[in-house]
Parts: sequence; structure tokens; C-alpha cells
Amino acid sequence: MDDGESGQSSPLFASIDLGSNSFHMLVVRQIHGAIRVVSKVKRRVRLASGLDQDNMLSREAMERGWDCLRLFAEQLQDIPPENIRIVGTATLRIAGNSSTFVRVAEEILGHRVDVISGLEEAQTIYQGVSWTSSGIGNRLVIDIGGASTEIILGEGVDVKLMNSLPLGCVTWLNRFFADRQLSRSNFDEAIAEAERIFSGIAQEYRSLGWGICVGASGTLQALQEIIIAQGQCETVTLEKLLELMEQAVACGSMDRLQICSLEPDRLAVFPSGLAVLIALFRIFGIRELVMAGGALREGLVYSMIAASSQLTGGVFGDAQLRTVSSMISRYQLDPEQGRRVEAVSMKIFEQMRQFWDLDDSCGRVILCRASALYELGLCIEYRRAPQHAAYIVENIDMPGFTLAQKLLLSALLYNQRDGFKLEPLRRQHAVSFEQACRLARILRFAIIMCIRRTEGTIPKFVFTLEDGKLILTLPDGWLAGHYLRGSELMAEVRIQNENGWPTEIAEHRSFDARRELQPRTDDAIMNTPKMEELLPPDAENSAGGSVSSSSSS
Repeated sequence: MDDGESGQSSPLFASIDLGSNSFHMLVVRQIHGAIRVVSKVKRRVRLASGLDQDNMLSREAMERGWDCLRLFAEQLQDIPPENIRIVGTATLRIAGNSSTFVRVAEEILGHRVDVISGLEEAQTIYQGVSWTSSGIGNRLVIDIGGASTEIILGEGVDVKLMNSLPLGCVTWLNRFFADRQLSRSNFDEAIAEAERIFSGIAQEYRSLGWGICVGASGTLQALQEIIIAQGQCETVTLEKLLELMEQAVACGSMDRLQICSLEPDRLAVFPSGLAVLIALFRIFGIRELVMAGGALREGLVYSMIAASSQLTGGVFGDAQLRTVSSMISRYQLDPEQGRRVEAVSMKIFEQMRQFWDLDDSCGRVILCRASALYELGLCIEYRRAPQHAAYIVENIDMPGFTLAQKLLLSALLYNQRDGFKLEPLRRQHAVSFEQACRLARILRFAIIMCIRRTEGTIPKFVFTLEDGKLILTLPDGWLAGHYLRGSELMAEVRIQNENGWPTEIAEHRSFDARRELQPRTDDAIMNTPKMEELLPPDAENSAGGSVSSSSSS
């Protein structure tokens, strides 16, 4: 595989996580400044279920683990030893005979196995999240493993507070659901004991506060998949968790447990993991949780790559920008044209922000990304380029983007030209349907204004709202003097009117450029990652005035 930069094959990196519930192997390489997954292998070993009352691993549990490692061993032979990291977590920390397991594991793999402390595990989990997720301000990260739960609060790549606690989906299964009954009393006891443990540390986290809560484990991934399969948006809330508990109690026992999208190999640990998460929501006062793009394995890999100087530059700190930059290179997009469209989109957004009650959260950011990536589908062909772009976004790994953000991005790209396709705009949950339609309208106007693909050709313009009608004001005579763009703008006005959105274009002889809103300088604007951090600076000239990177909701 060519790395697209040096013309040489980029090296492979591998991490292996010997977890209490599952063993995972991740193999990646760097392509165009981003990380591409080459291989993922996962096996449910349930090592923690092999611990007896004296915390000794049974021979049967160790054999399950060794058998899994024989699957991993062959692929490691082609990876430089310095690019391999293998770690054991909670169960191997606890087990009195873990040295026996580790000795044989090292013989099978041909590499050292490090049994890391709970705090080192928490630190590495947070690094995996920070490399693969975007966001401003404090972030609360939760990872419910088989025998431990890690809770980390940090900002950017820096950890502020972390704990590793001795409870997990396998240990709670053995302790509270050993009779395989899904009774309300079993759930109540499991939740109460988890709450007791969490209550000793929660206040310190709550005093620091956080803007977003992120989940980073298979337990949480499984719960989110169930929520989506039941027709709800992917954000996890306490109400949704309590509804899942009611569904489980209604089944009565593990043998009769049937919940849509619950995979058979996660069935046994579903109720225990659910109980632990409910306790976390209650004690920490969590309102909602979204899934991260990475955790322990990604933290190990990114740390190795960063240490080997394969990843450098300030932009590496923002996963979303890194992903967009990689896609621009990978699909050979025109970065300057993307920058022009982004500048115009952001200017329109700012002019319409108060009229349309647009906020500065998800929508503004995704409108920026849609502007930079709007030509993505051209890598396949022109006629159906919007559909191709939407498909690519929905079906590739995009670190830094949540599922909701990907669906909004896909919907905007699908609606960049031709008739509006409203179903994708309804299907996304990142913003309201009304807001998504408004973002699409902004993007379409910006693309038309940038058709010339040349600096200094974008006119002065003002968007306003009068009596519910969107009005684009241009300098007097501009439409007649720019026939192609004038025709495209008039056609767009017709399309928007046909969709029930009153729209018109006006020309003003005494066009007053002072009516154009100046860029805001508040913290929300200044702290939002922009493509100008990646691309050549030309936004001022290309947009016909000073432009700031804003967003919508």
C-alpha cells in the first residue's frame, strides 16, 4: 500500500488488548496523514469469568486466551517489533497466576506482554478518544470493561482527572446475574452497588464539569446499536437505558432475552453492563452520551505512531480536521475551491444566524466540512456525484465525526444541487429537520457563487429575511453581467420556492457593503477548528470581504 506522499509503503503498527471480556488486535498504517485500519480481529474470551474466589485463573480460561492469541500471532510476523504493543488489563492485574498466562502468551506471540495499571489503562483510553474525537472544553470519557470501569475527564489531549474502578460487565454478571434471572431485584442490587462505588469519586468530576460525555467500550457500543435499531437517535440517555432495563425484565431470564440488534455473543453481559451504565448516569448526573471513535487499542497505536514521528503538526490534535484533510488528499479534491465555498457558506451563515435562529454548535461545523468536501463524489463520476459523496461519507471510517454528524454531512452533500431530497435531511438527528434544510439552502447558494473557481470573482452580497422570505441582494446589474451564475441562482430560487421556502433575488443600485455583517470574535467562533488551519489562506479575497468560520444547528 502506497502512502501517497513519499511513494513508499508506510509501516504497519499493531496493538493487542488482552481485555477481561474480549481480546482485540488492531493493525493500521498511516495514509495521507490519517490512520487507516488494515485489520481488526476480536474474540470473546471472557477471561474474567475464569477467576475463582481466590482470584486465580482457571486452566480453561487461560486456554481460551492462548487459543485466541494463536490467531493473532501470524499477522504480527510482518510488523516491525518496535511497532507492536501488547497489554493486559484488569483481569491480568487481579489474577494471582497471571504470570503463568503472560509467560505462555509471550511464547505464542513472540513479543512482550505488559500488564498495565488501572491508571495507565485510563490514560491510554483517553488518548485513544482524544486522537479520534473532536470537541471543545472538558470531555468525560467512560469505558466499561469486563472487570474494570475507567472514568476520565480531560480537555484536548490532557487528562485532568481519572479513576479505574474494580467493576465491569463480567464481574457484575457473576455477582448479580449468576442465576441468569433478569428480575427487578437483580437489577436493583447491581445498580445500587455500582452507585455506592461511584459515589465516592463523582463529586470531584462534577465540580470540574464537562461539555460532552463519550463512551469508549464494546458494552456501550452494543447499547447504542440497540437504541438505533429501535428507531431512536444514537445519543444514549438515562430514559433510553431505563426502557431497555424494562424490556430485559419483561423477558424474565437470560434464556428468553430477545432485544432487537443484541448480538448473541453480548447477550450474557448485556444486563450487567446496562446496570453499571445506569448507575453512572445517576451518580454523575450524565444527561447524554455519544460513542467515541477509539479507546485503548487506538491509544496504543497513536502513541506509537506519534513517538515514531510519523504524525506531526498542530493539526494532528483535531481528529475531524485531520480526517477532512486526509479525504481531500485521498480523493484529490481541490482544496482552494473547498476553501472558497466554505468562506461563502460561513458568510451566509453569519448573515442568517439571527433570522433563522442558527446556533454555533454542530450545524456550523458540519456546514464547514460539507463545503470543503462537496466535490467528493466527483471521484466516481459527475452525474450522480451528490449521491456518491453521500454514500462515501456514510460508509467510510471518519475519526472525529459522530454517527449523527456523519448523517448530517451525508444529507448536505446529497442535497448540494438538483432537486431537494428531503428524506436524508429528515433521517439525520444532529440538528432539527428545519435547521438541516436551512443548512442545505446555504450550501447550495455558496456553491453556485463559487462556480468560476477564481479569486476575486465572488460578488458583494447580503442575505436577509423579510416577512418570512429569504432575500439575496446583489449589486445592480450583476445578474445580467454574470449570465451563468445569474441563471443558476434564478433556477435555485425557483427550486426553493417550489419546496415552500419563499426566496427571491434583488439588485440594489446603491449596494451598501456596510450592511454585510462583520465576523464575530466570541469564544465559540475563535475556538472552532477551521479548514484554514490546513489550507492556503485566501478566504478574505475569495468571499468578497472578511469571513469567519461559523456554524449552525
